Amino acid sequence: MMQAKSFELFPEAASTIAGQVDALYAFLILVSAFFSLLIAFLVVYFAYKYRARPGVPFNPEPHDDHSAGGMILEIVWTAIPLGLSMIMFVWGVSIYFTESRPPADSMEVYVTGKQWMWKIQHMEGAREINELHIPVGRNIKLTMTSEDVIHDFSVPAFRTKSDVLPGKYTTEWFQATKVGQYHIFCAEYCGTKHSGMVGTVYVMSQADYNTWLGAGSGEGSMAEQGQSLFNQLGCGNCHASVVNNQNGRCPNLVGLFGSRVDLKGGTSVRADESYIRESILYPQSKIVAGYEDYMPTFKGLITEDGLLKLIEYVKSLGAKNGTQNTATSMPVQTGPVPQESGRAAGLNAFGNQAARTGQNSGATANRPPQGNR
Repeated sequence: MMQAKSFELFPEAASTIAGQVDALYAFLILVSAFFSLLIAFLVVYFAYKYRARPGVPFNPEPHDDHSAGGMILEIVWTAIPLGLSMIMFVWGVSIYFTESRPPADSMEVYVTGKQWMWKIQHMEGAREINELHIPVGRNIKLTMTSEDVIHDFSVPAFRTKSDVLPGKYTTEWFQATKVGQYHIFCAEYCGTKHSGMVGTVYVMSQADYNTWLGAGSGEGSMAEQGQSLFNQLGCGNCHASVVNNQNGRCPNLVGLFGSRVDLKGGTSVRADESYIRESILYPQSKIVAGYEDYMPTFKGLITEDGLLKLIEYVKSLGAKNGTQNTATSMPVQTGPVPQESGRAAGLNAFGNQAARTGQNSGATANRPPQGNR
């Protein structure tokens, strides 16, 4: 349980970016306060100085000053606000670019928002609800999505927040600088229990984090769980692996993540998390050049958690240069490409999975062929 703290004007600063955000915020407050006080003083001063008094004639004619002094005054009171605005803009953009570009060495964690909780998965397989355990001094990258409505993952002590969108992946990163416990809030109204969608970040020493991680679920890493799901769904029937040096009806997934994929129509796309997710759920939207649209959709057959595991498995198959990632020790279980039609080869696995998950497999089996990545 978090200990009660005395009143603080600002949240505790516990990340590397917090000081930069606080400095910009302080500058904005000081500039706003200075000009607010200056304008208020001038209003009162001129109201008193030019008040109506007995014996002083009132001249309604405006004073048209075309002197050099008037021109200089207009330039000054235009240039100063412009200069201050540009300082704020450049300063703010630099912080935004820093916060929107996770370092390459970041430790990755997946976050799924759901009314009204945060589900968190670590690469090593550990899972949490409304809690996030991380080591101090490490760059942490959150890849986030929502199962229902728009949420917003906010950690005030880290000065970071980012929208969590259904059907799309967004990222957020930070590096905690202090061991301790810090609040997680949903900063986007998401329904009647929005105020209860809270959690805690536990920042630990590296040794304590390793101990906590070692007491995981024992289900294997996310990549290993994704491989198991990949095999259960029979994806290898068409996505033949480089293990047996075969080309399937669908593109080879080894070395896919991070590469440029040429599509029908002459366009191309980078194979990132969003592309892989779209390929699984909406395979007709982007068809790889040189392949037909055999692949049916998995929409309704895989949960958001399952999608994240499949994505992590595809990432583990290799980087852009196509080298095999040794983090996943189990071989890809694929056999020879069956001689039946591409539609049947894909739907057999989907129909079996639908039966296991209580879905209507008949509706899936009767669906016309979908697109293929």
